[in-house]
Amino acid sequence: MTKNKQMVTPKVLCAIYCRKSTEEGLDMDFNSLDAQREACESYIASQKAEGWHLLPDRYDDGGFTGGNLERPALKRLMADVQAGKINQIVIYKLDRLTRSLMDFAKLVEVFDRHNVTFSSVTQQFSTTTSMGRLTLNMLLSFAQFEREISAERIRDKFAASKKKGMWMGGHPPLGYIVQERKLVIHPTESETVRTIFRRFIETNSVTQLIDELAESGAVGKNGHSLDKGAIYRILGHHVYVGEIAYQGEIYAGEHQAIIDRATWDAVRTTLANHTPERMRSKRVDSPAPLKGIISCSYCDRAMKPTFTRKAGKLYRYYTCQGADKGGSTAPCPLRNVSAGEVEKTVLNQVRGLLGTPEVMLKTFRAMDNIDETVPESKVMDSLRNLESLWDELFPMEQSRLMQLLVGRVNVSRQGIDVTMRSGGLQSLLSELE
Repeated sequence: MTKNKQMVTPKVLCAIYCRKSTEEGLDMDFNSLDAQREACESYIASQKAEGWHLLPDRYDDGGFTGGNLERPALKRLMADVQAGKINQIVIYKLDRLTRSLMDFAKLVEVFDRHNVTFSSVTQQFSTTTSMGRLTLNMLLSFAQFEREISAERIRDKFAASKKKGMWMGGHPPLGYIVQERKLVIHPTESETVRTIFRRFIETNSVTQLIDELAESGAVGKNGHSLDKGAIYRILGHHVYVGEIAYQGEIYAGEHQAIIDRATWDAVRTTLANHTPERMRSKRVDSPAPLKGIISCSYCDRAMKPTFTRKAGKLYRYYTCQGADKGGSTAPCPLRNVSAGEVEKTVLNQVRGLLGTPEVMLKTFRAMDNIDETVPESKVMDSLRNLESLWDELFPMEQSRLMQLLVGRVNVSRQGIDVTMRSGGLQSLLSELE
């Protein structure tokens, strides 16, 4: 007697992932996340004949951007995928999962490794089919294109506003407050600024000026006494003469000047007369900007600062310490590089990151060194503020910030590879505060 064998449909464990970019409306009894989940639940119910079974765990990210993977619920979801607890992921719409093609590729790699597929309810496709994969990549390409275009528009608008002399956010300099997104002169602080400019011309001494300011009780925006770095930044800040500096260019600002042109010019003349000697003596006594962080890619050895004089002119280099071992059968192909050129390249890379704070923030978030309690907008404003001031910093101050942010510089004949320092941005933000 032949027995009929009944086919058993394998059980498919389904998880629903929901995301909302802003926190607006999350306190409502039925919000956007609930609406997404309801649609996904209905879709899973329609696939009951295929063995789909909804898991009770919720994976909801409210108030998180889709531009990166730094989301708590998504991290829990991926951990459960890797633990083998999930077979199918259901989302309301593709961009709820990610807006980045690079991030999507990372997710798909993990999904494939653990035999996990996912489906989009509103876009009606699944990664279980080759056509679904093709459609998915096309949609993500357009999503990323739209995101990059939006970022370009924001940067173009920022640049155009700067050229019009508009204040584009960040911490206002000493002497000003922000009202209705414009710089307005602060009565008390502006007097401190005028005193700094006037007494510097009269004394030609920052040290004496610091002592006088301390005796008078004058403080900076942070409530602390003004040091040399703060004084030099004030003396070199174009904002006090009614101008805005942006990417090496100077534009007329919308705000009112605190210092008249004659005083500004007098200060610039005074700085020009005594700064070279001060900087020369500092340069001799202090280490090179990249000392301790620059290395040779061929020998995996540190490069030390060296110099030579020819016809009274100083030439600086970074020399591979492996090149000091004479008689080697495989001598270092690099030996040394021009200090000025490599320092300029690294400086430009750091400044380039400051000019694109969203890239810099993403770089350091990936290194888990940003305090998640600090609002992203506050970090972005601080970086934009520093980028706008970069040209006005003295070379020594630029070098110090470069050491703060850069962890390692690997040099080869093909180019220079810069690695950002772990914790560098956090330290920089603390200083900006």
